[in-house]
Amino acid sequence: MSATLKSRKILNDPVYGFITIPSELIFSIIDHPFFQRLRRIRQLGLTDFVYPGALHTRFHHALGAMHLMSITLENLRYKGHEISEEEFEAALIAILLHDIGHGPFSHALEYSLLKNIPHERLSILIMEELNRQFHGKLNLALKIFNNQYERKFFHQLVSSQLDIDRLDYLQRDCFFTGVSEGTIGADRIIKMMDIKNDQLVVEEKGLYSIENFLSARRLMYWQVYLHKTTVSAEKMLINLVLRAKYVQQNRGNLRATDELIHFLSHDFTLKDFEHSTELLKLFLSLDDFDIWGGIKLWKNESDYILKSISKMFLERKLFKINLRNEEYLPEEIEEAGTKTMKKLGIEVSDLPYFFTYGSISNNAYLTKEKIHILTKRGEILDVAQAADLPNIKAMSKIVTKHYICQAKSLNL
Repeated sequence: MSATLKSRKILNDPVYGFITIPSELIFSIIDHPFFQRLRRIRQLGLTDFVYPGALHTRFHHALGAMHLMSITLENLRYKGHEISEEEFEAALIAILLHDIGHGPFSHALEYSLLKNIPHERLSILIMEELNRQFHGKLNLALKIFNNQYERKFFHQLVSSQLDIDRLDYLQRDCFFTGVSEGTIGADRIIKMMDIKNDQLVVEEKGLYSIENFLSARRLMYWQVYLHKTTVSAEKMLINLVLRAKYVQQNRGNLRATDELIHFLSHDFTLKDFEHSTELLKLFLSLDDFDIWGGIKLWKNESDYILKSISKMFLERKLFKINLRNEEYLPEEIEEAGTKTMKKLGIEVSDLPYFFTYGSISNNAYLTKEKIHILTKRGEILDVAQAADLPNIKAMSKIVTKHYICQAKSLNL
């Protein structure tokens, strides 16, 4: 892969050490304002409320995933699979841009600041816009990303149950949170990867590494991604943004950055983004700092809901959350809501901002999207079939926990 001296930059990553940017095009994409914005969006949102070291960004993760993709493709070449320079670069671009559509606080605000617009759809729109700006040089990367390329294993490396995205974020999140249970042998998994019948497989001798990978992912979900304190903080943030939208759309004059005010003032749909490049570019000027700046301003708002939740956030006085395996009965939810209302001295119409309930679920392995094991006899088996332990079969069961989340007091 040819590259000028300028593009052969070396970055020092805390997880992998030195990462090389392998081409002029990739250097230009990383240098683009759309991608640089990822420096200002944390990978784990509000998880630093639990694990203070979890301050790494989507920018870190994207570069790390690109690095792992490079190692994986080189390994597949070593095993005799022909991968052209164009395919190599396109696969790196596809994984580099897989999270480009994330907005402020990532998953927490996908369905509050925006209106039911998943980041994956925005990622495609942004990649298409970048492709226009780079005069069609991302055509193959888009085909791989959208699973439209004839060599299907490329898409599996970008998005599957054993994709490069997961291999990086599990290692990275484990490193920055200090949760050692999430440790995986990514190097060994990559070395064991192969291609058979145009699909990604793992050699049988890598089976225990896959078991460990699935087990680590399950533990990371309960200990980090779905930690009850993180869930509480995210529910508070969602309620805060919903209230900010209500105030701005009914009263106006809310203080925040111009870009944030624009999104608080309207309920945009995916079609709005599809039909307006300017709206997409405006979205790409938003990051975590817009939200934090808003929260610091809203602590002085006259609206007591905005004021109270903003202060709670800044002082880390989070809602109390109760998690359990059994679903809450309607009468239990009603009783808990009534108690919260009386305790806070608020009207029933304001209760949803201080009281929320629902469920969270974790499935380490989806049996309909299989991880394939290549046996020594040349057979391809689902990992749940190939494993001699019952734990992988157990991991395919979706575990659901139910919660009630409520403010302990008003912070006025």
